[in-house]
Amino acid sequence: MATQTVVPMEEVALVVHPDDNVAVAKTRISEGTIVLWNGRAIEVRETIPPGHRFALTDLPEGIPVRQYGQPFGISKGVRIGERITRERIRNELPPRIIKPASKNAPPDYFPDEQIPTWQGYRRKDGRAGTRNFVLVVPTSMCASTEAMQIAMRAELLLWSPEEYPNVSGVVALPHNKGCGCPDGTPVEMLMKVLARYIEHPNVAAALVIQLGCEKSNFTAFSKYMEPLVDKKPVKFLGIQECGGTQATIRRGLEIVGGFLELANQCERETASASELILGVKCGGSDAFSGITANPALGYAADLLVRCRGTVIFTEVPEIYGAEHLLAERARDEKAAKQILDAVEWFRRYVGTFGHDLDENPSLGNIEGGLINIAIKSLGAIAKAGTSRIEGVIGYADPPKGKGLYLMQGPGYDQESTPGLVAAGAQIVGFTTGRGTTIGNAIAPVVKIASNTPTFERMRGDLDINAGTILDGAETIEQVGERIFRELLAVASGKPCKAELNGHREFQVWAVEGVSL
Repeated sequence: MATQTVVPMEEVALVVHPDDNVAVAKTRISEGTIVLWNGRAIEVRETIPPGHRFALTDLPEGIPVRQYGQPFGISKGVRIGERITRERIRNELPPRIIKPASKNAPPDYFPDEQIPTWQGYRRKDGRAGTRNFVLVVPTSMCASTEAMQIAMRAELLLWSPEEYPNVSGVVALPHNKGCGCPDGTPVEMLMKVLARYIEHPNVAAALVIQLGCEKSNFTAFSKYMEPLVDKKPVKFLGIQECGGTQATIRRGLEIVGGFLELANQCERETASASELILGVKCGGSDAFSGITANPALGYAADLLVRCRGTVIFTEVPEIYGAEHLLAERARDEKAAKQILDAVEWFRRYVGTFGHDLDENPSLGNIEGGLINIAIKSLGAIAKAGTSRIEGVIGYADPPKGKGLYLMQGPGYDQESTPGLVAAGAQIVGFTTGRGTTIGNAIAPVVKIASNTPTFERMRGDLDINAGTILDGAETIEQVGERIFRELLAVASGKPCKAELNGHREFQVWAVEGVSL
């Protein structure tokens, strides 16, 4: 008879919260392994992959299954030592009492003399940018090719970091919207987002291009552009008016050449951390994201809030199942209601297309141990730290003040990240368990890995390894401090991996079918 392997719990798995009735495997645990925990010997009844869970006690049918001290499903009947799978739980939650505080205390701000600084590009409106881009903006898909050609040729023929050391590059915002779509919110949202990218402190100057007959033409765009004309250099080109593609590209390169000279005159200067707006995101998450990378990024977010800075988090469908915890952290009852209403709005929104928020986990999420939306959400909210939530803002809308804000927006990385930047984030902290490579057109995106194997495998795309928490080499606080320092360094000009790899993703959330 083979000898059974006997190991202490801390060597192979984590019990995240004292109220949990499951443990999360840190590494592969073979069937038959005896795990010692709190004076008990638990036999693992089947092989448990990393990131997946096994029951710490018998869970009869109807018993809530808990991690982070919170229920994330109802057991259909699971024996001690058995793996928690999608088939063994019901994706429903027991009734929860939501008790939003009537008022939460403001952050414990650092004294002014303890607030660190960074080096940024100062704009006419007083804001500081982490980058200094010349932007080429198509008002519709009909002008996107010309915009891309101008930006690509400008970087190839006109711009170099040696000749223009203060310019971050020339970047276009190609997209597939602006015409051939319903009137109303989709067109208005596109024009709003484009205008906020032009206005963004990471942008020095912008060239705007239209075909000439699209819905989102200069006339429609003017109401968004008029407030910007005195803030920075902006020029306009019409493809039909110029005489076609090649004529537009030639004229566009002339304009961009002049913008490069202007942008290069702006040099970095000292700015307070209080001037930073940080967007926080997660993508390609796994079960370790909510245990390592997200709480570490959340710790860094709390530090920025204590510096009187601003943090924005989004992905409203990925707070579903944890919204009661966020409501309890709200500034007041009004803000708590905004949080709950944001989730309810999104539930109605996806319902108009015949879908449900329970469909959220991707195949990669599930393989990584996030077997339903509730367990994903409970880990995802950790990236927003522990500060009180000041309120909810619309997609791509700027925060109404300092502190932590929730932005209405989707979980889809290619649309939610641009929304954070359009709302004013000069830099984004992005956690990943599986290895997401996304960047942004005008803002650096700092990538934080949840586990060491992913970090080692994708070193060329990931900036920080939070897997050291899982490995026992660092605490959440130590990694959070490291993330905070890295954010300041990248804000000051250090290139992040997404930038080095040329990731400049940009899309706009269409929001069709339901008005915001």
